[in-house]
Amino acid sequence: MNSLTPPGPLSLLAGCLLPVAGAFAIRAVEPGLLGIAAELVAFGWLVRDWRRTLRGLVFGAVAAAGIAFTTWLYGGQDPNTTGAAALRILYLVLPSALLAPLIRPSQLADHLAQRLHVPARGVVAASAALQRLDLIGESWRQVQRARRSRGLGADGSPLRWVRASAGSAFALLVVELRRSGMLAVAMDARGFEGAARRTWAEGAPWAAADTLVLTLAVGLAMLPWLLR
Repeated sequence: MNSLTPPGPLSLLAGCLLPVAGAFAIRAVEPGLLGIAAELVAFGWLVRDWRRTLRGLVFGAVAAAGIAFTTWLYGGQDPNTTGAAALRILYLVLPSALLAPLIRPSQLADHLAQRLHVPARGVVAASAALQRLDLIGESWRQVQRARRSRGLGADGSPLRWVRASAGSAFALLVVELRRSGMLAVAMDARGFEGAARRTWAEGAPWAAADTLVLTLAVGLAMLPWLLR
């Protein structure tokens, strides 16, 4: 598998979305567990950053636990029904946790415009927004370091922590609005407003790995229905 050209963003996006169709067929624990195992086998070899993947899985596990709790309370306290409800959520979340960290916004924009012929202006705007979203975490850490150096950190009582967090959130909003304005001016200066034809930074090839990932995604969409 390592000798394959890495899959492109369109096949990875399909791998995140297509298994959603199979989640609706999970009505018992056994098919859910088999489906989860199949997803790990199908897409686990693509993971490059297990920290980001596990971070995404934590949110999915919290959502699954919440669904399991409410299903247990209001669904007759049936272990099979409760487990199936939790596994449905995990079946939805797991492909995105495995594949989403591999999708680069700029590469996704190239493929959307060149292969699917999505309007260039919307593609570029969405790509810029996704890139800014990736950088918000670093901006938050910079704001917190700056406030801490001025004696406005979150150390101390819970009330101080709330105040510091609110101040950091407002400062982050101001920073991001300024950067968004600068980005809009820069894009306008480069003709993103009225250009009729556009060139793209990279090509949008469809490799063998893309076909493999798409085939696996279709299989995962069908698997729970077949097991049912």
